[in-house]
Amino acid sequence: MLSAAFTEHLTDVARHGYLLRACPNYLPEWAAATWGLYGPFFLPRGEGRMDRVAIFIDAGYLFAQGSTLIAGRKLKRSETKLDEAKALSFFETIAKHVSGLPLLRTYWYDGTSSGPSPVHFSLAFRHNIKVRLGIVNSHGEQKGVDSLIISDLMNLSRNRAIADAVLVTGDEDIRVGVQQAQEVGVRVHLVGLEPAATNQSLLLRQEADTLRELSKAEIQGFLTQVVSPIHAAPAVPATGALGAKLGPLDAAEPTALGLSKLDLERVLKSASSVPPDVDRQLLAAARAVKGASLESQEKRELRKRFLAACKARPP
Repeated sequence: MLSAAFTEHLTDVARHGYLLRACPNYLPEWAAATWGLYGPFFLPRGEGRMDRVAIFIDAGYLFAQGSTLIAGRKLKRSETKLDEAKALSFFETIAKHVSGLPLLRTYWYDGTSSGPSPVHFSLAFRHNIKVRLGIVNSHGEQKGVDSLIISDLMNLSRNRAIADAVLVTGDEDIRVGVQQAQEVGVRVHLVGLEPAATNQSLLLRQEADTLRELSKAEIQGFLTQVVSPIHAAPAVPATGALGAKLGPLDAAEPTALGLSKLDLERVLKSASSVPPDVDRQLLAAARAVKGASLESQEKRELRKRFLAACKARPP
């Protein structure tokens, strides 16, 4: 039995929010009732904290390293196909395995230069997932994504909403968020893509509680390369079949016929607009024919003719 003096000492310590984890079973009843108040300063796992695990996925890292792993080079997003359901299920299985806890939700972070993509919208309407978007600058660099990850990780940890966190990223900037989460008792599991030792920050790997490396076979379970991607705008002849000179609008039909099945589906779903990456291909083909930049009216007519050609294209 503990002496009355030592019990009183523990009571005083608890009152100030610094109870030692080593002695939780000897707290007076009133002190035990206040654990939720002091929370992360001294709470043992499972007391006053939601026993849940959250997943934080840096899509830029996943696509860049995933495409390099399956294709031997970094592919454009339009050159890859993500099976969203399989990907989310795969990472949830990993999270439950490393933590032994049920899932709170998955956070999906990505950059965009022109608003949410069809993939972003599709993911956002799935159960138990939050889509957070930063920006992609003119140099193709993601901006603001790291700060979103850090903010969510720290807020969930400090509010005792999670006990474990699974991070799929490689950026060293995330390290500060990992440290802050660990300081309030959250365990952080870092997931990387093979070879993770060369595509993840060394300091970030050192900071994590556990490491998990995904193999090529695992990535291929939900991420594949599109069979016939568009690497460049289709070649458009300078003259037609009867020798008539072609104009920039004549680039619409060849471009529509050159679309992959996946890109054609994206165009048809977009209704009255053209997806930005496909639009760049279309404008490049028209400029090649004209030999100069297009006027605003020409661009509008080109897109209108292109959409009509896509709708008329045989499946």
